[in-house]
Amino acid sequence: MKPINVIISWSSGKDSALTLLRLLEDPRYNVVGLFTTYLADEVPFQATPIDVVYQQANLAELPLVTILLPSVFPANDVYQSTVIMGLKDSELNIDAVAFGDMFCNGIADYRRSYIEPAGWQCVFPLMGEDSSLLAQEIITRGIQTLVTTVDTQQLSGDYCGQWYTPEFIDSLPSGVDPCGENGEFHTLAIAAPCFKRRLVISPSFIERATRFHYQRYLY
Repeated sequence: MKPINVIISWSSGKDSALTLLRLLEDPRYNVVGLFTTYLADEVPFQATPIDVVYQQANLAELPLVTILLPSVFPANDVYQSTVIMGLKDSELNIDAVAFGDMFCNGIADYRRSYIEPAGWQCVFPLMGEDSSLLAQEIITRGIQTLVTTVDTQQLSGDYCGQWYTPEFIDSLPSGVDPCGENGEFHTLAIAAPCFKRRLVISPSFIERATRFHYQRYLY
């Protein structure tokens, strides 16, 4: 059976990296590229510079489709049409779109509501799996990530800039998801088996001016 051509929603963090690894290993799929949405030259929430995302795609040896958003929180119809047009304009041969969502909280139905009418399947390689087991898999498989964003309404800003390690996970307060799936924190993938080498960055300072704390770095 011919593999399904899939493009992966790439946030630049650990969940995206695990999604990519899973699909690269699955003979049912052929990964044709990554795509990311951005605003003001950064991926929202992760605050990853788009130039760094291009570096990650290069390390994964995959084309990157970048889709500029009109705002951080555009109206649903605007967001959806922007993503669909961005993917169609890429001219990649796409059969399916993959997302690294984990929770069965209605997000899958939301994704399908605009992806499937465009003629593509939705793929959720991590959906419904236990967060603790996924966190363990991320680490044991050699996906190395840096915590680059912390929502200080859910987690102490002191966690910003730390490495995502077993010790980090064990230190999280009760109620904080070990994968940060409730938005408590976001990460940047530095190394992974799907990267041909390590991403080179140099942490500089932590921006603490707002609710969200960001680890800034040179690259």
